[in-house]
Amino acid sequence: MAGSPNITAMRRGGFLTPSEVSAIGFAAVGSNVKIDASALFYGAERITLGSDVRIDAFSVISAGAGGIRIGNHVHIASFGFLTGAASIDLKDFAGLSGRVSVYSSADDYHGHALTGPTIPAEFRRVESAPVVFEEHVVVGAGTIVLPGVRVGRGAAVGALSLLRKDVAEFTIVAGHSGRVIGTRKRTLLEAEAKLKAKVLGSG
Repeated sequence: MAGSPNITAMRRGGFLTPSEVSAIGFAAVGSNVKIDASALFYGAERITLGSDVRIDAFSVISAGAGGIRIGNHVHIASFGFLTGAASIDLKDFAGLSGRVSVYSSADDYHGHALTGPTIPAEFRRVESAPVVFEEHVVVGAGTIVLPGVRVGRGAAVGALSLLRKDVAEFTIVAGHSGRVIGTRKRTLLEAEAKLKAKVLGSG
């Protein structure tokens, strides 16, 4: 993980106040952002948050050089883990269930090099590639996402999956091979339009 954490927690639970969120030092932060006091952020200056974002208890978000961008209406459930040197993007209406782990970097495990952050870079072989969750993606609990994966707009990923390859839009995948098991309805796009119309109407 990159750098030292920005720790603002003054209590054991509950969401941070807006001033406490601001004190974390994000590159940018929108409105109505709810962050549990137990969440940790590394490289906060490389993390941007949209509006209507919620990050639940014990999540760890560590931004490398590529940064982490979190859009509007994004939820990261408890024990979410995002880390790596390359960029990670969660676009509008994306959601990660509990204990989802997202890696934009990974060590080589074939024995060609040493592994782990205690080893000097010259003795390691690390793969880094951007990870993208397009709009309306939902990812089930306990899923692991590896470097270079793009999850297409409206796709859904079943719990305890392992994603090593891209997921096509509006497909439902599950398992260690990311097998396609169905197609997701597009009715949610109508709901999005109604929500945006309601927000504009009340503004």
